Amino acid sequence: MSEAELQLGRSVGIAESPDKAELDRVPNPHTDTLYVARFTVPEFTSLCPVTGQPDFAHLVIDYVPKDWLVESKSLKLYLQSFRNHGAFHEDCAVAIGKRIIGLLDPHWLRIGGYWYPRGGIPIDVFWQSGPVPADVWLPDQGVAPYRGRG
Repeated sequence: MSEAELQLGRSVGIAESPDKAELDRVPNPHTDTLYVARFTVPEFTSLCPVTGQPDFAHLVIDYVPKDWLVESKSLKLYLQSFRNHGAFHEDCAVAIGKRIIGLLDPHWLRIGGYWYPRGGIPIDVFWQSGPVPADVWLPDQGVAPYRGRG
């Protein structure tokens, strides 16, 4: 994809659904190095597919790139497209991970979805593409388990 085709640097609206959202990639300038790139999304929102009520999560996406990096503006717009999308927590987290895998074909990816309670029960969803590559420093995702108020 050429720079002119990227969403970066131009005005772009939020897609009406994740399936219609564009996700851009850019070349990895360090293909000879294994490293972790992390995106932290503390205000992810989707809709309950049954009630239509909003669901909120804190997402942490870690990946070890090969040839490509996900372009961050397009990722932000893709994730915002879930705001009017009805899906269960598990579907959202795994679908996001698989979409990034399909775009980048990284060495490895994991996503942690730390959801705020629905019906009194927080649902956390974790998915990864396989074993962590050897010699990669992988920090903890840094999100505490849900403890309620106080």
